[in-house]
Amino acid sequence: MRRGAIAALACALLAAGCERQMQDMYDQPRFDPNEGSTLWPDGRADRPPVPSTVVAATGDIAGTSSARRGREEAQDWRVAQQAQTPPPISRALLVRGQERYSIYCLPCHSPLGDGDGPVAQHGFPHPPTYHQARLRDAPDRYLFDVITNGHGVMYGYADRVPPQDRWAIVAYIRALQLSQDAPVAQLPPALRDKVAAEGRR
Repeated sequence: MRRGAIAALACALLAAGCERQMQDMYDQPRFDPNEGSTLWPDGRADRPPVPSTVVAATGDIAGTSSARRGREEAQDWRVAQQAQTPPPISRALLVRGQERYSIYCLPCHSPLGDGDGPVAQHGFPHPPTYHQARLRDAPDRYLFDVITNGHGVMYGYADRVPPQDRWAIVAYIRALQLSQDAPVAQLPPALRDKVAAEGRR
């Protein structure tokens, strides 16, 4: 009986010691953000960044996960901002769009955008032609969102094509549509005369 009581007392003391050590881990001697300290002349515990430091993350969660979550949110915000605003149409944008289209879209959509690309010719479902009225009349944002998220059997390209390149592809698709359905009145005079001469034959 005596041995049992001694064993129980020893266990209780050990458990109390473990609990105290656990609590010491939680209550470590450290400074919280914005806490004062007499260690530095400015009286602050947290130190200002070194000159020329580039801020990687901001906000309430920037201090968590070594600021990984703050970086991710900052990146998501930047991507979201890029996604909202299409760049102005320029020759450089169209050239970039053609290049990206040739890599990511042409295998299914074809060089003309008629949905008869090499992959479709080998048994994959044919995507719709860009030259149908529904897609000619669709807003640019619709095309951008389909590239981003996918549609039907097409998977999304958000993880492969950055927003600016998606807008470039949209601009190039519009150029493809115009190439197959340009109003004669909008053609340069020399081309208008050529079309008129072909019509008279």
